[in-house]
Amino acid sequence: MARPLQTILDAVLDGVVVVDDTGRVELLNAEACRILETSVAHAETEQVEALAGPDHPVASVTRKVLESARSAIADEVPIRRRFSEDLIADLAVAPLPESDGGGAVIVLRDRTIQNSLRDASSQREKLVSYGHIAAGIAHEVKNPLSGIRGAAELLEGRADDDRARRTAGLIVREVDRITALVDELMVFAKGEVLDPQLLNLHQVLDGVIELAAVDRLAEKVRIDRVYDPSIPELLADGNRLTQIFLNLTRNALQALSSEGDGGLLTVRTRVSLDHRIPATDGQMLPAVIVEFQDDGPGISPENLERLATPFFTTKSDGTGLGLAVARHWVSQHHGTLDVKSVLGEGTTVRVSLPLKRPTPGSGGTPGNTRSESEKS
Repeated sequence: MARPLQTILDAVLDGVVVVDDTGRVELLNAEACRILETSVAHAETEQVEALAGPDHPVASVTRKVLESARSAIADEVPIRRRFSEDLIADLAVAPLPESDGGGAVIVLRDRTIQNSLRDASSQREKLVSYGHIAAGIAHEVKNPLSGIRGAAELLEGRADDDRARRTAGLIVREVDRITALVDELMVFAKGEVLDPQLLNLHQVLDGVIELAAVDRLAEKVRIDRVYDPSIPELLADGNRLTQIFLNLTRNALQALSSEGDGGLLTVRTRVSLDHRIPATDGQMLPAVIVEFQDDGPGISPENLERLATPFFTTKSDGTGLGLAVARHWVSQHHGTLDVKSVLGEGTTVRVSLPLKRPTPGSGGTPGNTRSESEKS
């Protein structure tokens, strides 16, 4: 019994589109519809340019193949989408024989998850390296610091004049500041264990926003909350999530207040079924996305590449550890933290966390999340 061609194509894991010799779409499967955010009824009989735009590689590469009758490949082609998260796909286009009427077959392979896994692995490797550095710094620096502090306290107690006492006190304070920096860096080396609890993500975010709203940096900033009401409770360490989100919120407020005019910070949540994250048992889980989007001055490309490096900062009073520590705790949750920015337009920091749920018999009852979008 012959199976329908459409049924066979829909079973293929890659996106497949068949066009005739004029570039008109004849067939496409379910995966191609997902990647290109279209439907069979809408795309069939349309020209290939209707799938992703006339200047997009899907159209331009296909036209070249139709003209030359030679196959072509394009790696990691960006797929801009209107309703879902953008994707990265490998593109391959092969000509069909002229004897069968000509045309071409377009194959799209979604590389987004593989790229995310690669980036997450790279982030974890960097954090392990930071841990080794932190352990070395602690060993080589903290003991001498204790001696310096003790000597400064002794001098302060024996000083005969105010200037000498102030100088000794300054040494003590600076030693304490350096010690605090070393302790903060040690987060990469301690290997602390998370304390996951069933929690409401939006309640955590509300608490962070309430804390940030009383900061003087927030005086001229409007904070919009755009929450996805479909997000269920998830297993995560609430204290660490608070630390992550508070750090990212303050970074955004500092960027918005740097020019004195304030601006808009949008905190957005959603669930992504396309973007899946591997759990500890290897299961691919949907991702909960939390975005902090500001319309501030943005970040230059050269600084953007170095943002998560410990001790790199563009702030005169910054330590350069905040984002690196946030990335560490996100990684401990098996998630990812990504920063996108356009100079002069603003910055978006995206935290992706696996939608981890309690296993049967582990306790905890899922509850309802907030169902409204709010503004403050």
